[in-house]
Amino acid sequence: MRADQVIIEPVLSEKTNLAREGETKKYSFKVRMDSNKYQIMAAVKELFGVEVAACNVMIVKGKPKYSRGKGGSILGNTGNWKKAVVTLAKGDTIQAIEGV
Repeated sequence: MRADQVIIEPVLSEKTNLAREGETKKYSFKVRMDSNKYQIMAAVKELFGVEVAACNVMIVKGKPKYSRGKGGSILGNTGNWKKAVVTLAKGDTIQAIEGV
């Protein structure tokens, strides 16, 4: 699997912005469901040219969503997705995400 296929998009929220600003830089990414820690670490190293110290992976459960239509209200769920929190080596940053 290619590196650009493993990482789908960065997760940008208030909580992830605070994790990036600390002394240990932690970046969160939405990744493919069938990827593992080693593939994610290799993809971050290849795409951004940084040294990865650690990687934590979790599956985020989908949320319930309601849709209103002609037939009434319909209950459904968003899909589950996998999130990776990547800790970089001391002194490394990802410039592509820092400006956002």
